[in-house]
Amino acid sequence: MVENSAEAARNAAVEAALGKLDLDTKARLLGGQDMWSLPALPEIGLKSLVMSDGPIGVRGVRWTADDPSVALPSPTALAAAWDPELARRAGRLLAQEARRKGVHVLLAPTVNLHRSPLGGRHFEAYSEDPYLTGEIGTGYVQGVQDGGVGTTVKHFVANDAETDRFTVDNTIAARPLRELYLAPFEAIVKNAHPWGIMTAYNRVNGVTMTEHRYLVNEVLRGEWGFDGYNVSDWMAARSTTGDIEGGLDVAMPGPQTVYGEALAAAVRAGEVEESAVDAAVRNVLRLAARVGALEGAPAVVTEHPAAIDGDALAREIARRGFVLVRNENRALPLKSGTVALSGAAARDARVLGGGSAQVFPDHVVSPLAGLTAALPEGALTFTVGADPSEELTPADQGFTLRARCRDAEGRVLGEGSLPNGQVQWIGDDLPAGVTHEALASIEVLGTFTPRESGEHSFGTRGLGAFALTVGGVTVFDGVQAMGPETDPFEAFFGSPVERAKVALTAGETVEVSLRHTLDKEFAAPLPAVMFSFVHLGPRRGPDELITEAVEAARAADTAVVVVATTERVESEGFDRKDLALPGRQDELVRAVAAANPNTVVVVNAGSPVEMPWREDVAAILLSWFPGQEGGDALADVLTGAEEPGGRLPTTWPAALADVPVTEVTPTEGVLDYTEGVFIGYRAWDRAGAVPAYAFGHGLGYTTWSYDSLTAAPETVTVRLTNTGDRTGREVVQIYLAPVADQVERPARWLAAFASVEAAPGETVETEIALPRRAFEIWDEEKGDWALVPGAYEVVAAHSLVDARLTATLEI
Repeated sequence: MVENSAEAARNAAVEAALGKLDLDTKARLLGGQDMWSLPALPEIGLKSLVMSDGPIGVRGVRWTADDPSVALPSPTALAAAWDPELARRAGRLLAQEARRKGVHVLLAPTVNLHRSPLGGRHFEAYSEDPYLTGEIGTGYVQGVQDGGVGTTVKHFVANDAETDRFTVDNTIAARPLRELYLAPFEAIVKNAHPWGIMTAYNRVNGVTMTEHRYLVNEVLRGEWGFDGYNVSDWMAARSTTGDIEGGLDVAMPGPQTVYGEALAAAVRAGEVEESAVDAAVRNVLRLAARVGALEGAPAVVTEHPAAIDGDALAREIARRGFVLVRNENRALPLKSGTVALSGAAARDARVLGGGSAQVFPDHVVSPLAGLTAALPEGALTFTVGADPSEELTPADQGFTLRARCRDAEGRVLGEGSLPNGQVQWIGDDLPAGVTHEALASIEVLGTFTPRESGEHSFGTRGLGAFALTVGGVTVFDGVQAMGPETDPFEAFFGSPVERAKVALTAGETVEVSLRHTLDKEFAAPLPAVMFSFVHLGPRRGPDELITEAVEAARAADTAVVVVATTERVESEGFDRKDLALPGRQDELVRAVAAANPNTVVVVNAGSPVEMPWREDVAAILLSWFPGQEGGDALADVLTGAEEPGGRLPTTWPAALADVPVTEVTPTEGVLDYTEGVFIGYRAWDRAGAVPAYAFGHGLGYTTWSYDSLTAAPETVTVRLTNTGDRTGREVVQIYLAPVADQVERPARWLAAFASVEAAPGETVETEIALPRRAFEIWDEEKGDWALVPGAYEVVAAHSLVDARLTATLEI
């Protein structure tokens, strides 16, 4: 590759800066400065490099509503659009957000695979298919870096579940490791040239990923030519010599890591070559040069893309990702008439997943709000019907809160606003003037204006002493102690505890406060303050709520039911136990459908759920976690103003018992990927099982005829016609199936795809590149890719199970 002048200048600046640093400074740079940044080194013109969590927004260095973030739909929704260019536009918006917040590097995207539907964090990853994942991830990385902001593709590699994720040893044979789990990373490195990679907590074949010399140094850097920086997942780095020799550049968070002083001491003791430290520092300085944080080095991007309207793009991605999996008798779009909306999730939508992917948007449009705005006055009624959660949740609707911090003598150290009742201050993420050393108590205080009259439940989540006051009356004063086997993250992930019930009147504001005194004996893994002021509105009998929804549905022309998962079902930190919708939501759907045959169900979940009523309803629309504009996007699609554009990026089973690969729990610390190359639809085909909805499935509001297919070894050309009565978009999916296979392979696999748009009656043609890799397998004996010659069926399809045209190709 010929080095251009700007790249040569960056490399020269990097080498000049590196030559000015002594060992201690280099080691300190690699150890991090705090929770989210690396130290500035003014002597070489290096600014502090700032990182931030993604992937659906840019939180910045503080979890606070003071600096809100655009919240895009979940990665599963983005992948469901099957559009790398849309992903690229999303990335450009996130780069715009990162620059606004002073962030140089986005800790995203997540390109691990949906190996089992029980994976608790699957909403944050794209797909069960490595090719689709790589294509969407490539677009995303290109978009972020178009805006001059770095990415860290994660979690390298096989971080496909949450159970024991810090220590699990995933044993994977070379062929599935290459063909499935490494494949998206390889595609993104080769096609998007990311500036960073994040190595995972887990082990692969006995070696912790932060120390995995083979996968990092030989494969990632050697075979693929990755020249970016490698950062650990937070607290994943455990060995000074093992990590630096394993190719880990930066151990986060700082400053107390296995690098810093420990790394300098290891060099002086002869345990580590200083050249290994230099290589890591060089990678960090190259990142700084690329993002414009190193003096004398021209940034890669000097002219940023045109400004993007975040609200508009969030709305577009949401509707483009909605997947209409059922639409009997053209129930959608909605006809004129009345609509009975039910489901607590219609009023309080879950728009993003739990864990580090959370951001705080400045507004959220619920389905109720979106449909109210879109439908004629008087056409819409709403009933709760069923609530996905009976648990108290962080105080939110109707609450206006702030946090007041005091020292041990009761002096006020500082105050900060709170978006809700959840306090999650990690590292230096504290209000101005507050330090972990001085902080002794926090009072969450403010007002609450209930929207319903009745008995409201108030409570706490976390460890330590609490005093809870509502309307000037102290209703609880006690201690939540840490049990002998309590997980250190109980404060964040633990169960809320109800402390009192208080009768309140709708619209009448009361003052509330929760004073939390820290347990200084409790040693958290990080300097952190994590607790919640939780609330639950008046609880009416579930039978009464369902009856009310049924009566409304019976009187309406159309019934729309919104069902959802909760943070206790889908979140970082734990895997799912089942695929059932929580609460009595299934019962609600059945009852409403029995009362109104024209029932539409909207599924507000980031990954698959069981839908035992699916044959009893007229239409089912999967909305994923649809981001801040989800309600308006839903109204666009339900009313027919826009077409639902999504196709399934992962197989949706009818029942968990049908799923071929489910295991996420290690045995004696080991999770054996015994299924080999057969996950997702590959495993369904092998098992001969039939899911509820196949990979690639999704209905639009028009119809298509596939007119011709021409296949050559490097390209496929498909001609098709919009045979419906409205403009639409079709995702043309190309699958390969060996005619007579001499090696064990899946029955078929996704090889390529493309999107077309056409007006009614219009014929369009698309030429789709066929990558050579689609015809290759990893030869474990030779340790290399091998083309498998022979005859292949090339299938142009609407989905995995809806083949439209087939041609035979000889390779």
